Amino acid sequence: MKETNSLPTTTDPIGQNLIKVFSNVCFTFFVFSVLIFTVIAITYKPPDPWLETSNALTLAFTQVENATFKTDTSVISTGEDLVLAPAVSPSAMLITEDAIEKSEERVIGNLSSILDCDNGGVDIVNCSDPRVLFVIEKFNLKVFKSIVFLEYGVPVNGSKGNECDVSWKFRNKKEKSWRKYRDFRRFRIGFGENCSYVVTSAKGWHSGINARQPMRPRVGRRGHGLPRTQVYHDDQINDTIPVVGSDSTFRKGKYLYYSRGGDYCKGMNHFLWSFLCGLGEAQYLNRTFVMDLSICLAATYNPSNKDEEGKDFRYYFDFEHLKEVASIVDEDEFMKDWKKWDANHKRNIPVRKIRSHKITPMQLQKDKSTILWRQFDAPEPENYWYRVCEGKAAKHIQRPWHALWKSKRLMNIVSEISGRMDWDFDAVHVVRGEKAQNKELWPHLDSDTSPDNLLTKIKNMIQPWRNLYIATNEPFYNYFDKLRSQYKVHLLDDYKELWENTSEWYNETKTLNNGQPVEFDGYMRVAVDTEVLYRAKNRVETFYNLTSDCKDGVNTC
Repeated sequence: MKETNSLPTTTDPIGQNLIKVFSNVCFTFFVFSVLIFTVIAITYKPPDPWLETSNALTLAFTQVENATFKTDTSVISTGEDLVLAPAVSPSAMLITEDAIEKSEERVIGNLSSILDCDNGGVDIVNCSDPRVLFVIEKFNLKVFKSIVFLEYGVPVNGSKGNECDVSWKFRNKKEKSWRKYRDFRRFRIGFGENCSYVVTSAKGWHSGINARQPMRPRVGRRGHGLPRTQVYHDDQINDTIPVVGSDSTFRKGKYLYYSRGGDYCKGMNHFLWSFLCGLGEAQYLNRTFVMDLSICLAATYNPSNKDEEGKDFRYYFDFEHLKEVASIVDEDEFMKDWKKWDANHKRNIPVRKIRSHKITPMQLQKDKSTILWRQFDAPEPENYWYRVCEGKAAKHIQRPWHALWKSKRLMNIVSEISGRMDWDFDAVHVVRGEKAQNKELWPHLDSDTSPDNLLTKIKNMIQPWRNLYIATNEPFYNYFDKLRSQYKVHLLDDYKELWENTSEWYNETKTLNNGQPVEFDGYMRVAVDTEVLYRAKNRVETFYNLTSDCKDGVNTC
């Protein structure tokens, strides 16, 4: 009996011990999981500063000299890169293979003529025959996989009897806006099976000159002395400045006016962050935002290394899109209407002057004044516009990133460069400049981006003899010559004619600038470089693929 009674006493501790061991293992695993998660949470840095919290951005501003961003000016994003937008506008119809086949069935069934292909070739093609357009549409869909085709013009005769020129509007699949771009090419038409048309060859970007839209005369405004010139004009660009209108219209409006503050002549990222704060507050208060179209471009973007005032907002950003999605008025027009009202009426417009950013948008919500005038007269950094959107206001003010797109004129250059490479190219982003010279923060960058090391590393990532676009801030054009032994190298300066004095961009910006030529400055170069980089099939990055250095310097990875 003693032996049998002793059995339970020997087994019970074993079971309890197993349970304790299992519990300890689980608890240890839990502690390690929490520890790992905590380390990741502390050390992780989002790749895009605009996606960080308002507090994090404020900290980034105030921790550096003059409370501005230490920006990497080699890559600049705007709202079209950060916010998802519809692939096409609601009115646009995509041209797909199914859509072509349905149109083909409907149209060809009504055609009475039969093609004569007894000779095995085509001497003269009727380019207006809808069957010609169908085969061109199918050809394009197979060749240009990265393009969304939106609409075609009617094909016209090329330089030979069996050639047809045709134009179309399109959008690159990697672009998030619904803007349209235009190409026109020359196709050679032959016969295929069953006596049907086929495309036997196609020429390159903008080769179908007979399908190009006619030139329009651009006449200077009276008093500015602009000559009458013939240029090609993008009819989708509308840069006209909205006018308030009559006295009664002006009086009925509600406006939010920001005086110029310490943001002026700061970096473009700083400008965008502050500008969108003001625009966001105007939308929160249901008011029209009074905006200054004159920008001061910071020295970092200028060859002179000096700040340059008098730059037009429309050189860099899509003003037409901004007008469509936000209620804005130009500061010059606004001041004219304000002075006109005061001159013609005994009673002045109700104005509330706000001298501190600490007066929140929530406190102004019920204010009935026609004009809310924020004045930024305090010393830096108290006079920055973005301070309005800090603190409690950050929970209420949404910056309307979707309202800010890059200039359509700059994007036309992007499409031109990409189109000349037939949308079939790879790209490498090579950051050098001041970072390569600063060995304390980036000890290996200069060596890792040397021509020999570039060639060695890129060969493992990109197939030889591909079109290779190099987006870079390296000032010496011939620096990348070694890569030409393995690749068809393209640099931004290979396309200078797109902004020189015979270009559409030159003529259009000159018109905006009252007949004075506009410099293709550093910010424009970066914007175009970046957007071409985004459209590459394969992309190699400096701080991910080419070097182990941290993007923001030593110990920041």
